[in-house]
Amino acid sequence: MSITLTAPWLVADLGRTRRVLSFAPHRPGFQSARHVLMRQVRDADLTPGLDALAWLGAEMAGRGHGGDPGMMTSRALRHHQLVRTGPATCLATVGLGNAERVGRRRAVPAAGYGTINLILLLEAGLTEPAMIEALTIAVQARTLAVLEAGIELPGGLATGTGTDCIALACDPGPTAFAGLHTELGEAIGRAVHGAVLAGARDWVAAHGNRPPAAP
Repeated sequence: MSITLTAPWLVADLGRTRRVLSFAPHRPGFQSARHVLMRQVRDADLTPGLDALAWLGAEMAGRGHGGDPGMMTSRALRHHQLVRTGPATCLATVGLGNAERVGRRRAVPAAGYGTINLILLLEAGLTEPAMIEALTIAVQARTLAVLEAGIELPGGLATGTGTDCIALACDPGPTAFAGLHTELGEAIGRAVHGAVLAGARDWVAAHGNRPPAAP
């Protein structure tokens, strides 16, 4: 994976067209793409009543990437983290103003939004079920990193944010398993955990470990 930062865009080049599985706001699900993009946004971009998904689609198309998966973040893109572990490479942006604890939804102030965006490239050929399994390993690693960052909420430590997004990319192939017992699963865990923990610690150093409460 190579990355290009030209604000307000962070572009991940996957090297060639890959199979991508994501729940990105633009082009989610299974897609074929060479690039995955992150768009930094400000309050001035997302005005009240704006259709944010349509806006992002237009922004992606204007960039020449209308067919590629795209995400949004309010986190300054210069804070991105890139970690490579064996066949796994993880690009992360980590903002925690929108932190949540799973099962304990909370009100978040309008100015407090942040998100964790991950782009994970695997140099392995996976079946579609294995891609889904790999995505669950990435989620576990992200959650562990956020817990270790110690973000304090009224209901306990945060486990993520309300708008986290993950895109996983690989070649199609015969690898049928990517769980915790596999070398690939271990590499996924190390790469994602390392990127998210570094990003979370960077955020905490600037903002503290207690996100703003709703009025």
